[in-house]
Amino acid sequence: MPTTVCASAATMLLAKTIEAEITAHIVARGAGKTICPSEVARALAADWRGLMPMVRAVADDMAGRGHLAVTQKGQAVQGTTAKGPIRLGLPKAQETD
Repeated sequence: MPTTVCASAATMLLAKTIEAEITAHIVARGAGKTICPSEVARALAADWRGLMPMVRAVADDMAGRGHLAVTQKGQAVQGTTAKGPIRLGLPKAQETD
């Protein structure tokens, strides 16, 4: 059981780290502009490709809480189910603040 607890804690810590990195990137990019999720993964690990599913999942969670917009070709999508490239940006409400 302790291994499971440690793995869960590590996953939660990684999710918080990813969320902070996503937030830093989209705020730095600014209103009306987007980032590629791979920018976040590359900032966190040299072997970044393995982080991509978790970056997408964290982005979906953030979008569900209204903290960012996940888009594909300008249309809102779910990051974990969208096929192909997606973009992350500030939600429209924060763009006008």
